[in-house]
Amino acid sequence: MSQQPWAFVAMAMVLGLIVGSFLNVLVWRLPKMLEREWRAQAHEVLGLPGDPVGPRYNLMQPNSCCPHCNQPIRPWENIPLLSYLMLRGRCAHCREAISTRYPLTELACGLISAVVAWHFGFGWQAGAVMLLSWGLLAMSLIDVDHQLLPDVLVLPLLWLGLMLNSVELLVPLPDALWGAVIGYMSLWTVFWLFKLATGKDGMGYGDFKLLALLGAWGGWQILPMTLLMSSLVGVCGGLILLRRSKIQAATPMPFGPYLAIAGWIAVLWGGQITDFYLQSVGFK
Repeated sequence: MSQQPWAFVAMAMVLGLIVGSFLNVLVWRLPKMLEREWRAQAHEVLGLPGDPVGPRYNLMQPNSCCPHCNQPIRPWENIPLLSYLMLRGRCAHCREAISTRYPLTELACGLISAVVAWHFGFGWQAGAVMLLSWGLLAMSLIDVDHQLLPDVLVLPLLWLGLMLNSVELLVPLPDALWGAVIGYMSLWTVFWLFKLATGKDGMGYGDFKLLALLGAWGGWQILPMTLLMSSLVGVCGGLILLRRSKIQAATPMPFGPYLAIAGWIAVLWGGQITDFYLQSVGFK
C-alpha cells in the first residue's frame, strides 16, 4: 500500500461525520416512510376513505426535533459529534439524555470513511467504496431495529456496483456479475433447504439481495469468506446474547449486519486475507 496523504484521510473522516449525521435521520425516518407508503397502498386497495398517512413526512420534513420535548433542533445543536459533546449528551431545551447511538453512528461513519481513504488513496475507488460503506452502515442499523433491509437502499447499490465494475473499478465485470448471481442464489438455496426441512423461514429475502450486492462490488471471490466470517460472528454474537439472557433461543436475529461487516472487510482486504490463509496452510 502506498503512503496516503493524511489530508485526504482527514477530509474523508470529516465528510464521514457529516454523512453519519444524515444517516441518523435516514435510519430513523426511512422505515417510517416505508410503513406510511405501505399503509397508503393497503388503504387504496381496500377502498377505505380518509387519509391514512397524515402530514408530509420524508427525509427533509418535518425538521428534526428532540424526541422527548419535540423542540426543533437548531443548526448549531446538530454539528456532528461536537454538538453532543458541547451539550454533554443532553437536549438543550428539556435536558433529557440524548441517545449515545447518534454520536456513535457519526463516529463510526467517520472512522469507516477514513479507513477507506487510507486504504485506497485519493481516487474513484475510495469514493465508490465510501458510498458502499455508508449504505452498508445504514442498512445494518435499520436491520438491527426493524429486521428489514429496504430494497430502496439495497437494489440501487447492487446496480451501482455492477455499473462501476463495468469499467473494472474494483473487479472485472464477469466476476461482479457472477458475484451477484451466486450471492443471491447461495442464500436463496439455503433458505429453501431450511424451509423444506423445518417448515420455518431461516432468513429474510433482504439477506439474499445484500449478499448479491456484496458480490456485485467485490466479485464472486469474496463470497466464501463473507459467508464464513458472517456466520462465525453471527453464531458467536447469538451465543453471547443467549448466555446473557438478552434473547430466547427462538428469537429472530438480523443477519444483515454480520453480512455487511464481513463483506466490507472482504471488499477491502479479501485478497490479503486469502493469501495469508493459503500461505499459512502451505498452499502458496
